[in-house]
Amino acid sequence: MVHEVIAIDDGSRDNSINILIDLQQKHPSLIKILSHEENRGKGAAIKTGLAEVTGDLVLIQDADLEYDPASFKDLISPFKDDNVKVVYGSRNLKKNPKSSLAFYYGGRLLSVVTNLLYGSKITDESICYKVFRTEILRDMNLSREGFDFCPEVTSKTLKKGIIIYEVPIDYHPRSRVEGKKIKWYDGVIAIWTLVKYRFTKQ
Repeated sequence: MVHEVIAIDDGSRDNSINILIDLQQKHPSLIKILSHEENRGKGAAIKTGLAEVTGDLVLIQDADLEYDPASFKDLISPFKDDNVKVVYGSRNLKKNPKSSLAFYYGGRLLSVVTNLLYGSKITDESICYKVFRTEILRDMNLSREGFDFCPEVTSKTLKKGIIIYEVPIDYHPRSRVEGKKIKWYDGVIAIWTLVKYRFTKQ
């Protein structure tokens, strides 16, 4: 199922790069490592990886394993239908633990705002698990380099009239102590990004 794994070390200061190198040595034909000298953000990492993609589909996986790779098969399955272009996972289509009530309801608010602005019916806009046909994602002209990659790519997908399909996924949230980086102001930036791309030509 997995054609290639492109791992982007976004200026990590821990042992991440050594772990990646060890994995690459064990699976040299599968894993490609790309690095940023300094931390540039999620969107920047995705754009760096996208430039090297050779497969037909791009599936985004955060390295913290809040999301279970066992969900891959469910995320990929809808693409058996040639009409499916984009699939999102959803933490809200099945029972999952919550990292905090503020984080949970902030995420639900982003989905409501998205649906009001774009006439969509998604339940989890801020989900990590987003899967695209490669040519669709490359045609997005992505510019955001931080966590606002998510609302940017959602906005541009929906403005193109592309339906976002959702599948339920398992979620194992991290705490702040464990390194969760999302802050309250990232939600404000996300809402602004959704509004901006709805009413500007991009």
